[in-house]
Amino acid sequence: MITTKCVNAKIIGALAKCGHGDKVLIGSGNFPLDTQSNPEAEKVYVNLSGGVPTATQVLEAVLGMVHAEAAAVICPPQIKETPEVFADFRRCLGDVELTRCGRDEFYELCRESGVRLAIESADLRPFSNILLTVGVVREA
Repeated sequence: MITTKCVNAKIIGALAKCGHGDKVLIGSGNFPLDTQSNPEAEKVYVNLSGGVPTATQVLEAVLGMVHAEAAAVICPPQIKETPEVFADFRRCLGDVELTRCGRDEFYELCRESGVRLAIESADLRPFSNILLTVGVVREA
């Protein structure tokens, strides 16, 4: 029996294929996953209804299986206030810094060949998209 927080077979399988430096996209319910992610990435749609599950809930499940060494978020330069979802991302990621990218830059990063998994959540909060870089496992 699987004991991880994530029991989605497609997500588990795609993460098992990821190596150091590969990327995992967690998009909001409004993210254009089909057109703005690597066409070769495994695409998984976990959106059940508006807000269920959130990008944060998906992030927690993913981080239960892989270590993230970097994270990029979409936040256009004209946005002066820090989006509320970023506090959730920081809580989940610990000391991993969030690198802010403009919309076009973020989309470009998401279309790169290193993006191995793209997950669409149902999060409706503004800027609830995150691109993780898979790191190496550190021994305790």
